[in-house]
Amino acid sequence: MPTLDFKGKQHIYAHHLTVPHRPLVPHKDKSIANPDRISAVNAAPAAPQPDESDLADGDVRINTPPHIAYSPVNTTPAPHTPDDNLIIHGDNLHALKALIPRYAGRVHCIYIDPPYNTGNEGWAYNDRVNSPLMREWLKANGPVDGEDLERHDKWLCMMWPRLHLLRELLADNGVIFISIDDNEQHHLRMLMDEIFGATNFVANVIWQKKYSPQNDAKHFSDNHDFVACYAKDKDLWRPILLPRTEKQNKRYRNLDNDPRGAWKTIGLDVKTYMPDYDYPITVPSGRVVNPPPGRCWRCSHSRYDELVADNRIWFGPDGNNVPSVKRFLSEVRQGVTPLTIWQYQEVGHTQSATQGLNQIGIGFSNPKPHTLIQQVLRIGADKDAIILDSFAGSGTTAHAVLALNNEDGGNRKFILIECEDYADSITAERVRRVINGVPNARDQALQNGLGGSFTYYTLGDPIGIEQMLTGDRLPAYPALAAYLLHTASGASAGDAELVSQNDDGLFYSDDSAAYHLLYEPDLARLCAPALMLNETRAKRVSAAARKQGKRAIVFGPGKYISQRELTRMGVTFCQLPYEMNRHGGG
Repeated sequence: MPTLDFKGKQHIYAHHLTVPHRPLVPHKDKSIANPDRISAVNAAPAAPQPDESDLADGDVRINTPPHIAYSPVNTTPAPHTPDDNLIIHGDNLHALKALIPRYAGRVHCIYIDPPYNTGNEGWAYNDRVNSPLMREWLKANGPVDGEDLERHDKWLCMMWPRLHLLRELLADNGVIFISIDDNEQHHLRMLMDEIFGATNFVANVIWQKKYSPQNDAKHFSDNHDFVACYAKDKDLWRPILLPRTEKQNKRYRNLDNDPRGAWKTIGLDVKTYMPDYDYPITVPSGRVVNPPPGRCWRCSHSRYDELVADNRIWFGPDGNNVPSVKRFLSEVRQGVTPLTIWQYQEVGHTQSATQGLNQIGIGFSNPKPHTLIQQVLRIGADKDAIILDSFAGSGTTAHAVLALNNEDGGNRKFILIECEDYADSITAERVRRVINGVPNARDQALQNGLGGSFTYYTLGDPIGIEQMLTGDRLPAYPALAAYLLHTASGASAGDAELVSQNDDGLFYSDDSAAYHLLYEPDLARLCAPALMLNETRAKRVSAAARKQGKRAIVFGPGKYISQRELTRMGVTFCQLPYEMNRHGGG
């Protein structure tokens, strides 16, 4: 298979593996709880928006104009819950790595809208890659702009590790959609072929983003963007059929009062010629008809007689038409296969997206319409899906999730990641407002509020040996438990909060092992005998595991029993940095 080469690839090839794990730190004051309570939001005045023709293509992230004042929302701070909707403020590479212990293999649908790299955004690539050569190159080639001849290399360097982590988070039967334009579409396809596999390419959707031509364009009026679609495993993923529209159903009528209901006709002739299916038919008026030259009927003569007897052949109101087959609405699939061209009338356009944000009182350039992402979700996310957007921008994906849940009673969950400073003032603020209600909205549901909740997070300090040795900024118990579980087994923590379930530190069990963590985020406690694995505790752990036919794995700062004895008991001990208990004996 052809592969894509670019400057810096050798330095970032395995960079996603070296990114440290960092815990997610909840901020109750920026979160929303009580999803059933609806309260009105005093929406700020709409920000003046530039004319669409003045906007650069792609989602150029900008800070909200300073004259927009955000009115406080009357909300109750949300408690930290492990399975809530999430909005994460932080570098999206580190945030994706932070999600791995809990969400690896659990995300059903990913939608991302990365920088289009038009040369106008001025975005910076600043991943802390270990290679001195890579660091020197990035230092010498600061922000990416249109004059940067290596901007495509930098874009690929930025996307490579993020796509690897997104793939790890995606469920085996999951799907990813990526908005892009002509600047990087060809590079993205080759990058995705290499990371996700060319056989897992599903479609390259064309979205009609503008409803009128740009007459001042130098060459062509650019009226579309792309949405690239890849499955984690194409054999396991199938699109959800889209709901039938009223317009589609109106094509079915009941011209002969058939008790089976409305129907429409399809031709009886086909182009694949078979001599046995080429025969004359006498219609009720007495006229003899034959299939067109080079074609034949779609069924044998005997099958045709059966269809006539079952009133499934239509000869026209006068019995003189060329026969056609009646297809009943009640017998067709109650859904429509998605098309690869999405017109603005169906999924919205850039101007409708800007107008929608104006109603909410949020200023942001080049947003995507939430109706576009709703189309993505209708195809790729069932009612209980987890949806991830790691380039969250103005929070459009969360809006789409909440709107669709409100529409069909679903329980979809969203995870948003935004690295810019407006993660709270724009991304989360938009979500707060659509949850609680927007009085000036044209849509009644949005006026009343779409309901829902979310927990707002930032990234904590990396979980590493140095912190464990010094006791500086020790991680909380659930964060360390999730990290150790994923490191030891590759498993994600699932929905349950990871806490010690008994005095022996049991925090997780699967079909083969019971996992224990003897730990408190306090250096003095970690050095004390109470958290050591002694003979009495080891016997309890061993007996409980063997009763269930499992092995026991114990993480802890130290032990007062030999490894030989532990092996005999079927207990595997994994010592946290030994310097922790240098004052506690051993």
